Amino acid sequence: MDCDAFYASVEKRDNPDLADKPVIIGGGRRGVVSTACYIARIKGVRSAMPMFKALKLCPDAVVVRPRMQAYVEVSRQVRALMEELTPAIEPLSLDEAFLDLTGTERLHHAPPALMLARLVRRMETELGISGSIGLSHNKFLAKIASDLDKPRGFSIIGKAETLDFLAPQPIRLIWGVGQAGQAALENAGIRTFADLRRWEVNDLTHRFGSLGERLYHLARGEDYRRVHRNAPVKSISNETTFHDDTADTDLLDGHIWRLAEKASDRAKAKGLAGRTITLKLKRADFKLITRRTTLREPTQIADRIYRTARELFDQLGKNGPYRLIGVGLSDLTPAIEADLSGDLLDPQATRRAEAERASDKIRARFGPDAIVKGRALR
Repeated sequence: MDCDAFYASVEKRDNPDLADKPVIIGGGRRGVVSTACYIARIKGVRSAMPMFKALKLCPDAVVVRPRMQAYVEVSRQVRALMEELTPAIEPLSLDEAFLDLTGTERLHHAPPALMLARLVRRMETELGISGSIGLSHNKFLAKIASDLDKPRGFSIIGKAETLDFLAPQPIRLIWGVGQAGQAALENAGIRTFADLRRWEVNDLTHRFGSLGERLYHLARGEDYRRVHRNAPVKSISNETTFHDDTADTDLLDGHIWRLAEKASDRAKAKGLAGRTITLKLKRADFKLITRRTTLREPTQIADRIYRTARELFDQLGKNGPYRLIGVGLSDLTPAIEADLSGDLLDPQATRRAEAERASDKIRARFGPDAIVKGRALR
């Protein structure tokens, strides 16, 4: 189940005056689009697009700053509705999750398709938001199905029809294969699943490495991953793909801060901290650049994550323009082990950490927009 334009849907629900208007969730004119409703998407607005460009495409859009606490609360309410169907739920984000409905027909006296239809109907009537359903016999196909007919989509890919359905589909539907991977496949003459199915597993592995075996199975609609309710968190990361490649240092700095803050917020929410900080960049020529460093002790402080990631960025020199940037936190430990001794090379680090925790308390009480750093508006 994948909610439709989740943040924008919550804003329209809470403010009926926005119902028929194009809505963009994001920062000031120098910020970026977090998400956009489908009316704005018709005008060409996309996530991670610079705000000034989005407003040029859709000048009558209403821009709303994100209210993460509100979205988290609605996500919890959606999760509660899911829990009534099955305990086997694997969230992918606040607005998207896999559900394993195997064996639930006897319990609910109804087939999975009917139960899922009831789920999205209850989401609309009780919570005021819509979602799209993808129903199939594995996670790979369910994910594809959920994107086929958004918004308010309901698509089913049955086991018997899997090969016929996949054959003419473009390989860009493979989750996790970006534009660079797609270009590599197309250079090998692989544009559809039917093209991919003509390759032997050994040839794919020789050409594409470890990805080759995965491609071989996905071409046949095979995915043996289980739905894991409590899969251990190995890393926390966020990334943004730009609508246009950029080498603007100020703009990239703003992204590094926002991504670091998101990683920090998620770590704090899960009671975790990380010792390793990773910066990920993809250049305009699709070359992926990854830099990481390991701290003396784990952290969950956004300021420290940001400053470390920014140092990694500065070490790269002028390698842009870039089309993607990401910040990650790994080598995770319980938060009780985090930020115990501070940074001996930065005497002000402890004071900034205390200020950040004070800001967290204010945001928790008065909302995420109660305090916003200036660099977040870049």
